[in-house]
Amino acid sequence: MTKRTGSISDSFVDWFRGSSPYIHAHRGKTFVIAFGGEAVADERFANLIHDIALLHGLGIRLVLVHGARPQIEQRLNALGVEMQYINGLRVTDDAALTCVKEAAGTVRVEIEALLSMGLANSPMAGVRIRVASGNFVTAKPIGVRDGIDYCHTGEVRRVDWAAIEQRLDASAIVIVSPLGYSPTGEVFNLSAADVAASVAIDLGADKLISLLEERGVSDTRKRLITNMVPREVDALLARKKQLPEDLAQHLRGAVSACRSGVKRVHLIHRQLDGALLKELFTREGIGTLITAEPYEETRTARIDDVGGLLELIEPLEEKGVLVRRSRELLETEIDCFTLMERDGMVIACAALYPYPQEAMGELACVVVHPDYRSSERGARLLAHMEQTAKAQGITQLFLLTTQTAHWFLERGFVPADLKDLPMRKRELYNYRRNSKVCIKRL
Repeated sequence: MTKRTGSISDSFVDWFRGSSPYIHAHRGKTFVIAFGGEAVADERFANLIHDIALLHGLGIRLVLVHGARPQIEQRLNALGVEMQYINGLRVTDDAALTCVKEAAGTVRVEIEALLSMGLANSPMAGVRIRVASGNFVTAKPIGVRDGIDYCHTGEVRRVDWAAIEQRLDASAIVIVSPLGYSPTGEVFNLSAADVAASVAIDLGADKLISLLEERGVSDTRKRLITNMVPREVDALLARKKQLPEDLAQHLRGAVSACRSGVKRVHLIHRQLDGALLKELFTREGIGTLITAEPYEETRTARIDDVGGLLELIEPLEEKGVLVRRSRELLETEIDCFTLMERDGMVIACAALYPYPQEAMGELACVVVHPDYRSSERGARLLAHMEQTAKAQGITQLFLLTTQTAHWFLERGFVPADLKDLPMRKRELYNYRRNSKVCIKRL
């Protein structure tokens, strides 16, 4: 038998190893995933179902909230009836409600069928997935607003989270349709975004994930915004009145979820193949992440950051770029360090050692993780350190470097002599390293 070699690329191995922290972190967590009827109608919908089955196989508890807009509109068109939208809300009359119920039922069955596949030589081979659905959502009518009777269009009143938990505990994937029921037996047409946010909140989900038809949230230059906090979303909604209604609904749901205890909300362009996996199992992701607290922050280091700092600086110590620091020394000097943290990982650091008598400060151990060196984080960290130095009454920053002098010279430092340094620093100068001296006036 011939042994295959080189059949699996190094990039795959690196990616798989890099995903390991997320595989462990996500196991046992509860994710609510929302997607529209457009996704279900897409010929590539089976790929999304395969990815969802993979998440289930990794031990993630899943609630799927689906929409049914194109399926509803198809049925209305067949009857020669148009759905009426006013202020972004659907007016659901009797005829429309019949189409809504038919479409929602059909979509749910299609999802259940795909999750039940187990064909050999397919991604679902050998998979056994339980699927549960039911009357989990109690709704109430929107009623009459500004003189418009929205008929059978409703909004979520409450979610039977205990019933959903029971199904999740039994290892089932729960499917929730955009329908709600009243205690009097009425059926209401609901917004899938509203249902998803409400389910995530009442369930105490770890993540709410919305698969969007649009690319996502962009800035004024059409670049994807990767991280936001609720107040930034509020400002965006107030500023951009012409946002697509589907995106606006998901943004409003994201803000509500974040402020109600859901730790992370992900907005992803669902038409990117493997979007769900790329967002959940890579550090950078591919969508917009909305969190109650900043996802990335610059802060003073703490004693429990020593391990992360060592992991960041040791490769440069081994190359001789940095002077070696022991764990004990780092623990002693930890208050001098500032770091950038992204999703629990230390991605950059710098240290500031003040010399108050000379109103000078030494900038040392400036390191940015290789994966983040093209994003101006080094420049932002330097600016932060300069502000920190000014706040301490420091008027000049100096540094010693063997290989990165040009980077600092480009940012306002100038070459200097050893005699320009504080006496205490001159006495510690290592002539064997022959470091260059640079100084910047603040």
